[in-house]
Amino acid sequence: MTTIWDEARVGRLRWPHRFAMAPMTRSRALPDGTPGPLAAEYYTQRASLGLLISEGAQPSDDGQGYLSTPGIYTDRHVEAWRRITDALHDAGGYLFVQLMHVGRVSHPDNTPHHRQALAPSAVATGERMFTAQGLKDMPVPRAMSIDEIRTTIDDFAHAAKRAIEAGADGVEIHGANGYLVQQFLSANANLRDDEYGGSIEGRARFAIETAAAVADAIGADRTGIRLSPGSTFNAIDEGDEYEALYRYLVAELAKLDLAYVHVVHHGNEPLVQDIRRLWPNALLVNRPGQALEKIAADVEAGLADVMTIGRWALANPDFIERYRAGAPMNEPDPATFYGGDERGYTDYPRLDEDAASRVA
Repeated sequence: MTTIWDEARVGRLRWPHRFAMAPMTRSRALPDGTPGPLAAEYYTQRASLGLLISEGAQPSDDGQGYLSTPGIYTDRHVEAWRRITDALHDAGGYLFVQLMHVGRVSHPDNTPHHRQALAPSAVATGERMFTAQGLKDMPVPRAMSIDEIRTTIDDFAHAAKRAIEAGADGVEIHGANGYLVQQFLSANANLRDDEYGGSIEGRARFAIETAAAVADAIGADRTGIRLSPGSTFNAIDEGDEYEALYRYLVAELAKLDLAYVHVVHHGNEPLVQDIRRLWPNALLVNRPGQALEKIAADVEAGLADVMTIGRWALANPDFIERYRAGAPMNEPDPATFYGGDERGYTDYPRLDEDAASRVA
């Protein structure tokens, strides 16, 4: 039986267990999208997790939705990410930069160019977003033209090349959580009647073409994609055919020989089992809210090759050491998840610091 302590093999990477860090938005970048001054310390503290998937980084001005998220398309972005990857590699870890284009989940106040958001169709989320002036309704986006779709695919490929230039070990395309890629997949966000909408094949086209472009730009073994089948986050509804859609999508992605698929598991066990059957390479699985005592179960059952953890990694820079020792875990502080300084970012104590404080 495979255990959580067996070596992980993902693309060209190897590390000595089956955990990895899930991507988590922290909203601590500078106004121009340059990763903040504490980012290298934050990632390096967690190097023992082996593979770290970064917070979502926009591939263009159009890709930004939230305040203070990083980019990966300018020279300044590359220089800052290079400091992160150099430090993380020195500490023995790997970094895949997640490429996140938010599509309609945006507000013009939060973007560099203050333009209307781009999306598959002119359908608003009906939800609100935090801006520097407080909560505001997310406006109706503009439906993308065919030329804008092709430009956006090129933006993903360009950002992937910039990530490799910055020393990243690969990139993860964010196809989950209701952002642009999943908007194309979803029946309520994609009302198109051209080749990028309508049928299952049409709605999956953007995801497949984006993955192909990124793989062509940097290599399939440096490319992963994150999916969240059945998620309703950010007002997404994938429709009654969503299981068939994901079976088709994963089978088509398998032809590209990507390094991994990263599934956010929302409880549809038969579908994830089918994805496991259809996917020939590494399958990363994230189960939001999973109890710590069950966190290795999917690896032991052969469903997952790697388990990704979010909040546990956020609050425990030495998660691997604590988990191996059966030691207590720090609890994450939701008040410090987004924005701010070192509090709740780089100041969570390590196990040896906990022991020292008790002695003192």
